[in-house]
Amino acid sequence: MKTFVISVVATVLGAAWVSLGSAIDRNISIFNNSGAKIEIYWIHPQTKQTLLQSDPFIYNGATFNLNSFVGHSFEAREMAGKSGKCGGKNKVCRVTYFAVNDNEDQAVYIDDKFKLKHQDNKSIARESASELINDCETDVLKDIHENDDLTTVDAIAQLKTCIETGVALEMERANEEISFQKNIRHGMAEHYENYTCADYGMGTSEPDKEVPWIDEKDLDEETMVHEVLVMLDRPSSKVHIVKNFITQEECDAMEKEAEPRLHKATVADGKGGSELSPNRKAQQAGIRIPWHKESNVPPHPLTTISRRVYDYTNHVLGMGIDEHGQEDLMSIQYFGRGLNDTEPDRYTPHCDGDCDGKDFKPGNRMATMVMYCEVPEQGGATNFRNAGVHVVPEVGTATFFAYIDPSNLKMDNGLTEHSGCPVIEGEKKIVTQWVRYGVDRANPWDSFNTLGIKISSEED
Repeated sequence: MKTFVISVVATVLGAAWVSLGSAIDRNISIFNNSGAKIEIYWIHPQTKQTLLQSDPFIYNGATFNLNSFVGHSFEAREMAGKSGKCGGKNKVCRVTYFAVNDNEDQAVYIDDKFKLKHQDNKSIARESASELINDCETDVLKDIHENDDLTTVDAIAQLKTCIETGVALEMERANEEISFQKNIRHGMAEHYENYTCADYGMGTSEPDKEVPWIDEKDLDEETMVHEVLVMLDRPSSKVHIVKNFITQEECDAMEKEAEPRLHKATVADGKGGSELSPNRKAQQAGIRIPWHKESNVPPHPLTTISRRVYDYTNHVLGMGIDEHGQEDLMSIQYFGRGLNDTEPDRYTPHCDGDCDGKDFKPGNRMATMVMYCEVPEQGGATNFRNAGVHVVPEVGTATFFAYIDPSNLKMDNGLTEHSGCPVIEGEKKIVTQWVRYGVDRANPWDSFNTLGIKISSEED
């Protein structure tokens, strides 16, 4: 009977995860140039019932920003003026419709005839290309009419040069805009970091959605289903909060093993090794997992928590990760010494793996699980400043973040950069597993340097 119940729960909740996890969200801006107030309604895909999204309406000349999912449909309705009449035929209020597509930078423009124009990054690119070609074609045709000696070959070459020059200028402008926006984002992120870390009363950010995860190796129906708060869900950047992920028994086992091995924490030195740094002030100890005790009854608590980490990672990324060749489980401890401490225990903003948007380097990190065993009275939040995600630790909860796109092995572009805010009062004790890709028994994690180069190859 119990097996049947577990199977049913897994099937139903697993389906819910697939349904929600596969949804792709998009931001869309609605520009009201209709000359009247309008309302925006979401259309239920099954019942076709409508639900008001604008609160309560959008003034003429105003912009309304909407976050929805690809494929969702919306209705824009004109509202009657003071006379009780609208601008349509026979003074009837006008209606138009649009749907969210898969492209970025979507914008909907509603004009004074209540005609709708839906633009996005791809349609704008197509329009720009069409305009460029038309302009170049016009210039070349003019030269043909004015210059009888212009050959066909010369005309084609002139057209090609015109287009190449135009494309180059557009790319230059686009790169300048990207650089400008990046600088703005980084500046805002620094202010966000300083503000949020100093606001000890600030709570955890609101999640984008909540979904279940079933730990299929947990046969206890009361603990097998975990609530997951999805804070960020991009192809190469994911941040999840998993409730009730680590038990007190597992925390105690980890602390007992770590206590005699604690030492000052280090950071990557950018040359393939590691070094002490004022940016990271904490104590840490790596613990090797006794995998030969996983088959014990009951299994060793450290094998239980480690297996749960890899199971969850594979659930999210589907990359077939296992324990062979992985880093040790890490105990990290921060101690608070009061508000007057000028150098509190903390970890300044950093990335656990590469976060430059480039290709993955073999054997390097691509996901992290941070599990909270003891939380401080003040301070100690985990802050993803570029993503605007702030996580206040809770005992037993874990923060999972992945910084790779499994489909093409491209790395995150800065959204999973994070920090451990200063610990002011109390102690923060966490268990961390850095998950690597491309390691196995024959190629363990320490056979690669942080540049993704095999140490044996480096010596050759």
